[in-house]
Amino acid sequence: MVLAGRLHPLLVHFPIALTLCAAAAELGSMTTGRRAWRALAFNQTRAGAICASVAAVAGWLLARTPDVDLSATLEWHRWLALAATGAAVVAAGATFGAERSASRLRVYRVLLFASAAGIGLAAHLGAMLVWGAHFFHL
Repeated sequence: MVLAGRLHPLLVHFPIALTLCAAAAELGSMTTGRRAWRALAFNQTRAGAICASVAAVAGWLLARTPDVDLSATLEWHRWLALAATGAAVVAAGATFGAERSASRLRVYRVLLFASAAGIGLAAHLGAMLVWGAHFFHL
């Protein structure tokens, strides 16, 4: 279990990129009306949700190890990442049938953009845990 937890830093980057790119592709679909953008967004959302779930499990395992200091930042990171991952999983589920249902498409979009924002903020908090809050200060 310790090894699985220690893989968290390696696993997080792919779902972050997939989710942010899925949101960008969906914006492309919304602005251009091209179905190819939506197909790309759907596939990235599904893959991102799966990868985010694996990364979240690894992160929770990592947080249980004795060499990790429990802090308010860690708690915010954990719960925000869990909520964003949950939103991504439900958004991925909503992709099935979203082309035929306007309400399903709305649910997908709201949850995709919410998960992208949540994952971005959780990633920022995770970076603060690793690099410190003053990493960008010169």
